[in-house]
Order: sequence, then C-alpha cells, then structure tokens
Amino acid sequence: MEKGGSGMENSRKRLIARYAVDRGEHFEIVTRYDTETTRERADRQEPRAPSLMPRYPAANWFERKIADDFGIRFEGAYDFRPLLHHERWPVGNHPMRKDFDVHRVLEFSEYRPYKYEAVGGDGVFEVAVGPIHAGIIEPGHFHFSQAGEEMLHQEVRHFYKYRGIEKMLEGKSLAEAAPIVARISGNESVATQIALARISAQVEKKDLSEALQARWGILLELERIAHHWTDLGFIPNDAGFGAALAFASARAEETRRQLRDLTGHRFAFDALMREPRPWDREELIRWCRHMSQEAKWFEEWITDIPSLWDRMDTTGILTSGNALRYGCVGVVARASSVELDVRSEEPFYRERGFEPKQESSGDVAARFKVRLMELKHSLELIETFAKEASSEGFAFTETGEGAFESFVESSLGELYMAIELVGGKISRFFVRDPSFINWQALHLMMPGNIIADFPLINKSCDLSYAGNDL
Repeated sequence: MEKGGSGMENSRKRLIARYAVDRGEHFEIVTRYDTETTRERADRQEPRAPSLMPRYPAANWFERKIADDFGIRFEGAYDFRPLLHHERWPVGNHPMRKDFDVHRVLEFSEYRPYKYEAVGGDGVFEVAVGPIHAGIIEPGHFHFSQAGEEMLHQEVRHFYKYRGIEKMLEGKSLAEAAPIVARISGNESVATQIALARISAQVEKKDLSEALQARWGILLELERIAHHWTDLGFIPNDAGFGAALAFASARAEETRRQLRDLTGHRFAFDALMREPRPWDREELIRWCRHMSQEAKWFEEWITDIPSLWDRMDTTGILTSGNALRYGCVGVVARASSVELDVRSEEPFYRERGFEPKQESSGDVAARFKVRLMELKHSLELIETFAKEASSEGFAFTETGEGAFESFVESSLGELYMAIELVGGKISRFFVRDPSFINWQALHLMMPGNIIADFPLINKSCDLSYAGNDL
C-alpha cells in the first residue's frame, strides 16, 4: 500500500512513522515511508540501530521515543535526550518492553536536568513559557532564545502527561480497545475511531458499504468543521480581534450540537460503537446550507479588516522546502504548497467531488485561508454524503491475526495507525498523530518574528497536546 507524495516534487521518500516492537529475543524497528515499510533488527542485550535524524529531522522525536520506550540507542543521532521520561524516571525502565516492571515507576532515580537548546551571544536571553498555562489546556513547555523582542530560536517540550495508552491496549481486542482509542484526543475522536474501524474491516476482509462510508464521512467532516471554526475564531483573537472568536465559537458550538444529535456526544465519543441514532437527512442538508451562509458572511466580514491581515500576512512563515523536509501534514503542509491530503487517495471522496485546498505563502494568513476553504468544502461534502448515508451500524471484531495499518485525514492532518494482533488480542498498538510531526517544525516559523506573535503562530497550526502524549 503506497501513501502518495501527492505532487510533492522531492527526491526522497517521506517519513511517516518510526516505532519499535518487542519480538522477545530481539527488537524490531519499523519505519513507514510513503512508498515502503522497512524493518530492522536490534539485539536485545545491546540494542542499537542507525539513526535517520541526519536525513530526516522529524525522526528526532520518533527515535527519542523509541529510546525511552525500549532502550534502543541510535548511532549517528544528534539528540540523545529523553523525550517522554521526566527527570527522575527510573533509569533502565522501558515501558514498552514486554518485561516492563510497572512497580519500578514508583521509584525515583537521581535528578537528571533536561538541557534545553539555546542560542548564545551578547544580549541574548532565554524565556520559558509553561508547562502550566493560564488557559484550560494541557501542559506544554516552550523555551525561547531572544534578542530583545525578536525570537531567535524556540524549542518545544511536551509529554508531561504520559498516559501509557500503547501499553494499556496490549492484550485487548479491537472491540475492547475502541472506547480508549476514541478518547486519545478530543480533537480527533472521529478520525481515530475510523482508523481503528478500517483496521477491523481489514482483519475481517470485509468491504465497507458506501452508505456506511457516507455516514462516517459526515461525522469526520463535522469534526473538521468544529475545529476549523474554533481556529478561525482563535487566530484573529490572538491578533487582538476578539469579535471573530465570539462569532466563530458560536458556529463551532452549533456544529458540536449536530455531532451530539447524530451520535449522542458532542465530541462523538464511541460514535462508531453505539447503535446509530435516527436522523433527518433533509434537516442536516438545511443546516449545511445555513452554515454555508454563515461562512460566506464571515469571509466577507473578515476579509475587509486590513489591520488583521497586516498581523497575519508574512507572520510565521513555513517554506515549502521546510514543510517537505520535516514531512509536515495537514493544513500546515497545504498552506505551504504541499499537496498532501489522505482524502485525495480515497475513491469514495474523489468520486464525490473532493478537492484539496492549498495556499502558497506558508504564513498565518495562508493557514487561516486554507481552513476557511476547507470548512466550506466540508459543508458541500456533507450535503453529498447525506444523500447516501444510512443508519447502518458497525461492530469491531473480537478475532484476528496479523499486522494492519490505516490512514485517515483528521482535522489536524494525516493520522497513521498500526496494530499487530495475536489471537485476536493487540500485541502492539501504535498511532502517530499529525501533531507529532508538525510540532517539530514549529520552531522554523519563529525567527524574524517577535515573541508576542508566538500565540498567533502556534494557534494557526492548531497542534494537539493529547495526541502526542500517549
């Protein structure tokens, strides 16, 4: 199965994911590219493997996570710092090994300070933001090197609320795993459920009916609309235009209520597991047309505010070259001329008029525009899907054997999931949230901007904390 570069004119493969599996006597490192999957063996007694960091910058977090999870050392890497483990995590205790001793987590090792990246020089100073924030968001640390107001460098550090989800799912069937998977991240509940359901269908060698795909498509696009409206409000708000936040938040709430009416939950938790609710096709179409009018009014209103665009234009630029180099996905990639959208590769979407949306300037304004275009297109798609969707249900399998994977274009970008089943139970679960890639490219957008622009740039990327912190 190939995952296309979708028009990306670069000479190398795109790195999608890199993770490890405990095979008993040895470890296996699985690397998923857009065109192939490679597997490397690492000795259990002295686990080592060559690093991909020099060629693929986004391999940084993947390999540091593997090192924390399994104790594998990557030769040729330029960053050996822990990613998940805090400063007193028990040395030598690797949670994704099959012989992991959970009781040792209660032991504290000697404090090992985390050394942040910093830029030196006369007049350069450091600013630490987080991990606790004033807003109601998960913890995340942002470390800046500053020359006055200008940002010279930024480093992101997350993983303060490691939940052990990959370990938690070991030994569970897909049906048992489904409620946990649905709650990995509220940003992408529908997307992760669909990824798991597609794997379940693969296990049973079952084709998904077009009516069922249409129903899932409605839910996925509603999730996208809710998040795009939220971002279309918060981005101008971070530029000092709070009226946009008030308007867009009301539209996001309307969308959440549509999800609630269709699934029984505002975030669509367990939507694919529940008995489908009766729904009114014509009422959904009327709602889409109403929301399209709201989007049209919003676009005309927001376009005619020069002071807002003065803040967004040329702020937080991610060049197409850097987007390709880091393997960026989602709106972050498409706003930088990278044509990459999983929906483009799905016949169901293509045959119903899906068209990826792009901009070329790679700045906050471009990411704002792509979101607005996608929101309007999602409403068109829902109208089309509503003509075919049924109240057909879906049951996750309790059996199966083998290795499976799936891709879904979540509201944040390409979501990748891989699962190995042994006797119907999960032996290895891995999911790569789009933010796991995009967070690593955030620092490229900071130089040349002032620190007051950081919230604006950050929000324009809409990156998930929970999606990373498994």
